[in-house]
Parts: sequence; C-alpha cells; structure tokens
Amino acid sequence: MPREDLQLLQGTLDVLVLKTVSWGPRHGYEIAQWIKATTDAELQVEDRALYVSLHRMEERGWLACAWGLTEKNRKAKYYELTAEGRRQLATKTDTWSRYAAAVFKVLQTA
Repeated sequence: MPREDLQLLQGTLDVLVLKTVSWGPRHGYEIAQWIKATTDAELQVEDRALYVSLHRMEERGWLACAWGLTEKNRKAKYYELTAEGRRQLATKTDTWSRYAAAVFKVLQTA
C-alpha cells in the first residue's frame, strides 16, 4: 500500500518549529531536517512554508535571530526562542494535545 503524503494542518508548523528550537538556536535547514528525522520522514517541511512561519514568528516576538556560520562554514540565520516564544510553545503544546486527544476519541469509537 503506498504511503500517503501527510500535509501539515494550518497552525501545526509553528508549534513544530518552536519545539525544534527549544533546545537551542538552529538555522532553517536544520529545523526542516530535524522535523523530517524525528517523524521518520512522515512530515517534510517545504522551504517556503518554513520561512514564512519563521518570519511570522520573528515578527510576533516568539523567535530571535542572529547570523552565524553553519558546520559547512556557510552564512545562515539562526533562530532561537524568546521568553514569549517559550510561553507560546507551552500554550500551543497544550492546545495540540487536547485537540489530538479529542480526535483520537472520535476515531477510536467502535
């Protein structure tokens, strides 16, 4: 049976990105690769969607950024959580957990 592509639901990407940078600064490619690896390639983030999300969260004050060099000595913008970003991660994690639990209640009904 072929595997269906899983599309990220609206609002999901932000919480995934916030979680990804919760352990420290990462650049965009690292963020996308971590999400892909952590989900066993079930979720793959498109570049455009990722950078729209990163810029939106930066404008909202959830992420701070600074230029740095990658492990391959390339210039990249590194993103990290702000205090407000940590609050948003906690709020969004709670909301997503409640949402997922409610969906599973419906799906597991005999």
